[in-house]
Amino acid sequence: MKTPTASEAISPDPTTAGPAVRSPGSDGRRPARGIRRQLPSSPWLFAAPGLLVVGAFSLYPFLSTLVNAFTDRRTLVPGQYVGLANFRELLDDEMFWIGLRNSTLYVLGVVPALVILPLLLAMLVQRHIPGITFFRSAFYTPVVASIVVVGLIWVWMLDDRGLINSVLEAVGVGKVGFLSDQWLLLGSAMAVTVWKGLGYYMIIYLAALANVPRELHEAAAVDGAGAVRRFCTVTVPAVRSTMVLVGALSSVASFKVFSEVYLMAGPSGGPAGEDTTLVMLVQRVGTGLTGRVGYASAISVVVFVVTVALMLLVLRADRKEDA
Repeated sequence: MKTPTASEAISPDPTTAGPAVRSPGSDGRRPARGIRRQLPSSPWLFAAPGLLVVGAFSLYPFLSTLVNAFTDRRTLVPGQYVGLANFRELLDDEMFWIGLRNSTLYVLGVVPALVILPLLLAMLVQRHIPGITFFRSAFYTPVVASIVVVGLIWVWMLDDRGLINSVLEAVGVGKVGFLSDQWLLLGSAMAVTVWKGLGYYMIIYLAALANVPRELHEAAAVDGAGAVRRFCTVTVPAVRSTMVLVGALSSVASFKVFSEVYLMAGPSGGPAGEDTTLVMLVQRVGTGLTGRVGYASAISVVVFVVTVALMLLVLRADRKEDA
């Protein structure tokens, strides 16, 4: 008969031992009583900080603006309900129509350029050639630059004694009133917006172009399609949804333009205020110790309604093309 060793005598056989000596996790499962039930409110606790920030800085200002639009509130004076009086006043306000005209022209001038030019730029920098990384970084640099810095640089360049006018005088063209003529000033602000937005939308297009199968271009080339035809029949249909996205984003941003025109035209909005945009009008009317907060809120509601309408028009046009 074999005499058991000391370790065998101390450690019981798990196959013959009773429930009292079996290890709790020997069958791969933990006891049910060790699992704590998750509280139903746990997800909301994690989302609470973000919801508080959104509510405090987005939802509350939006609702407050909506309410103030129907009051005669001023900066230091609580308002009273006046119904649609602020909106009726808008119809007789010449500056409102000037701002609406300029904001609309800004959309018409900027959006087509920001839909097409970044796509062409993305196709250019997509090529794997030496030094292309430098150009990608150079094209994206205006995006990360402060709009104030960008605006001041262009003001110095377009001033009557700036770099561009100095070059024009040197070649015998003469000075051009980029910042003194109503339409040239508005066009110069559009050019700054396009220049600053090219790199941002180029990155979006680069991501879309990376998903276009190369076989489609090769098949079109075999069929004899040139570069322009391949662009129209292969590239554009493949990135059409991205073009719709860029069109929607640039439309909203262009209609709400403020910084570029404010920096180049000044607080007065250019000669006789003819380059004032709607957002500039909101800032001018609603700020200061005597600011008409209620009237400025009514203009803000109009801006909101128009931007939503622009988004819906772009999405509806996209759905019609899909159908």
